Amino acid sequence: MMNFQQSFKGAKSTGTLYLVPTPIGNLEDMTFRAVKTLQTVDLIASEDTRNTQKLLNHFEIETPQESFHEHNSGLKLSKMLQFLASGKSLAQVSDAGLPSISDPGHDLVLACISEGIDVVALPGASAGITALIASGIAPQPHIFYGFLPRKKSEQVAFLTEKMAYPESQIFYESPHRVAATLTNMLAVYGDREVAFVRELTKLFEEYRRGRISEVLESLETHPIKGECLIIVSGSDEVAQDEAADLTDLEAVAALIQAGEKPNAAIKKVAKIRGLVRQELYQSYHEL
Repeated sequence: MMNFQQSFKGAKSTGTLYLVPTPIGNLEDMTFRAVKTLQTVDLIASEDTRNTQKLLNHFEIETPQESFHEHNSGLKLSKMLQFLASGKSLAQVSDAGLPSISDPGHDLVLACISEGIDVVALPGASAGITALIASGIAPQPHIFYGFLPRKKSEQVAFLTEKMAYPESQIFYESPHRVAATLTNMLAVYGDREVAFVRELTKLFEEYRRGRISEVLESLETHPIKGECLIIVSGSDEVAQDEAADLTDLEAVAALIQAGEKPNAAIKKVAKIRGLVRQELYQSYHEL
């Protein structure tokens, strides 16, 4: 059944769930509306009450909190729904940025929609989009993936599925795994343009823009820490169209000339053209 919501019109018999973004680093990015909403709701559902309390103290907000995160959401979901059904309003916040984006929140949103409870999202800080528009990578089209799988085999398989996508791709990553992830990207995607971003909106905000190999090299001389993002350019559809009339081996050679590693070029051509990679490898190396 279709859900029809008029957020600010008509009499309401239930409360409203407000999804409130919080700063991703710089507290001055908190909006007036977000502060007012946290001041006026009856309860704040927080991913981590300790982190949120620092924000509330800064803006002199005295609204009570309750912990609501991925490990206890199953237990507290019904309580939150009853609270909203009684006519009281609730604000949900994550530690930083928008609730539900690589953070808890989606289950509560779905439950509220199912129960006919209004869900109102406030605009605000989002690390992925904020980094994208300053990255130098084409902002449209883009696709956001969040965190990649941790295991190398799963990560490589994931990237292999996405390597022909034309969209700019946005990933979150741990500083301890950035080098390994970029190494896997280099092997699968070839030496594409990439922007590595860390500590966004904070004192040590940093962008490293260039080829994947160049950013990897920079990590050896300038170690990193803090919150990290990787934005990588999409597949070049024009280059693929131009290569359509080439033989398989000519297409591999063209990619290598454009900067791809031989094995990555072989893998990409095999993927795009539906070939057996091992056979193309043998043909290329005249085995």
